[in-house]
Amino acid sequence: MASLNRRGTLALFIISQALLLQVQTLPLQAESLLSDQNQEKIQQTLPKPDCTIGKKGIATYYAKKYHGKRTASGSKYSPQKLTAAHQSLPLGTKVKIVNLANKNEVHVTVNDRCRKRSFPFIDLSQAAAEKLGFFGKGTAKVLIIPLHEES
Repeated sequence: MASLNRRGTLALFIISQALLLQVQTLPLQAESLLSDQNQEKIQQTLPKPDCTIGKKGIATYYAKKYHGKRTASGSKYSPQKLTAAHQSLPLGTKVKIVNLANKNEVHVTVNDRCRKRSFPFIDLSQAAAEKLGFFGKGTAKVLIIPLHEES
């Protein structure tokens, strides 16, 4: 009886994989039926992905108690420097932050880590928060854009 259950499970798995493969190829088949002109119209109406220019997320700033404490990079935190903590960007990465409410922007250097979150997040120095115009407000919706320096 146990082998019958295994066979049934295996058959169900194979059928589901075949259906999944068919569903994945449907858009390709439908796309080939459209004329080039219709395809262009559809592409023009689709929104451009934000991932090409950065990610929208939340920014906060360091509390006063962190002044002088060591960061993940080994340097001491200074509220006057334009620095940031990020969960995954490499230390030393230059990042452009744009406040979506007022369009103020600032360039910071990632020199620390912050706890992992399920959404894009950056923790800024107080100087960076002041330049972005949300110091004293706690948080701001921002655009986080890693800058790739040319060698």
